[in-house]
Amino acid sequence: MTDYKTKLMELLKKDNVIKFGDFTLSSGRKSDYYIDMKKAITEPAILECVAHLITEKIQDMNIDKIAGPALGAVPIATATSLISKKPMLMIRKTKKSYGTNKQIEGELLENDQVIIVEDVTTTGGSLFKSIDVIENNGGKIIEAFVIIDRQEGAQEAFEEKNIKFTPLLTINELKEYLK
Repeated sequence: MTDYKTKLMELLKKDNVIKFGDFTLSSGRKSDYYIDMKKAITEPAILECVAHLITEKIQDMNIDKIAGPALGAVPIATATSLISKKPMLMIRKTKKSYGTNKQIEGELLENDQVIIVEDVTTTGGSLFKSIDVIENNGGKIIEAFVIIDRQEGAQEAFEEKNIKFTPLLTINELKEYLK
């Protein structure tokens, strides 16, 4: 069995996904590092590695769907769907204002067991919005997977909501690997 976690760290290092310096995050907060996951999730080798890691973790679970919020998680959900052979769902930030007016693309059935994937989490706030969409439409979130957890509150927030949270890597693990 391939050690996909080590391979993932190697690929993220090779692609210079973590940058150190003075950055302003989307939240407006300052940080001394930036994780360029949009760059990472456009690389087939990284996507394949992530998909294998998640598939290994869910293969013995009763999962019906793999959900990914737009935009960053859609490639992750797609790759994981291809490797695991499980159908996927795409969660829009807002409902479409035309056509079917859907916020979920893909078929979510009542009581479907769903995992949700994301590229990076800080506090988990944006991921909870997508989880609410799934749950408000009859799905049951079984677990949330994230490529990198910035370790700034997401783990605790998920524990508080009784949702299993599994980062493939934490920022501390990645920083240690990069030393």
